[in-house]
Amino acid sequence: MSLNSLTSVASIEKWPVPTAAAGVVRADGTVLGTHGPVGHRFALASVTKPLAAYAALVAYEEGAIELDEPAGPPGSTVRHLLAHTSGLAFVDEHRAMAPPGERRLYSNAGFEQLGDHIAKATDIPFAEYLRQAVLEPLGMTSTSLEGSPAKDGVSTVADLLRFAAEVQAPRLLDPRTVAEAMSVQFPGTKGVLPGYGHQNPNDWGLGLEIRSSKSPHWTGSSSSPRTFGHFGQSGTFLWIDPDAGAACAALTDRAFGSWAVEAWPTFTDAVLAELRG
Repeated sequence: MSLNSLTSVASIEKWPVPTAAAGVVRADGTVLGTHGPVGHRFALASVTKPLAAYAALVAYEEGAIELDEPAGPPGSTVRHLLAHTSGLAFVDEHRAMAPPGERRLYSNAGFEQLGDHIAKATDIPFAEYLRQAVLEPLGMTSTSLEGSPAKDGVSTVADLLRFAAEVQAPRLLDPRTVAEAMSVQFPGTKGVLPGYGHQNPNDWGLGLEIRSSKSPHWTGSSSSPRTFGHFGQSGTFLWIDPDAGAACAALTDRAFGSWAVEAWPTFTDAVLAELRG
């Protein structure tokens, strides 16, 4: 397919946002369609987390850390932090509210403690480690971490498509490591999906949210249960649907809200319908 052959991507023109860009990519890096300023740098908010998680997995494969070594609050491990089951309080509080592995408490604090843990293990500031381990090798020259590894990334659609192609066909990591990351960790764990309420179960992999049977959800009604990715409160998302064999990134400069709840699933369903012909 040639660039922009997916006409459904252009439907972002209808979104009530000042600026939006989107793109779809295959595992081999073939860009199936883009629309908007794909080189414009947007704040990622929580779409930062998949990038940070990928850097953590590089650190694991390099032997700097182990997934099941202690990290975070007492009894917690690197795996717990990545899967939001460390017991740290919901979103930003650096205090434990539950025993590790008991509840899915979505935690920015957990990713901040993960970043600190990796920085100590590698003797490299986490933002620099992310650049060396992931961004530079993938040619993501417009992406940077400006603070918290949970929410302070800045990137472009063009760069996120490079990352999405990597996740679909890993070169930086062993495919078995990525398969583990996109597999449910601590199955059966319930919790709140930010913006969408209680989910039982609330499935997550290692830094990646897994769609499974969640409802409501920010992906489409036709998205496969194996779809994984993340969305951000800055009006951003990245999903990868293994059954469709494609990934989609969309970045905006309007905060997540009712407009996104309405627009994103419709957009995703249109993209998937066009992909499936």
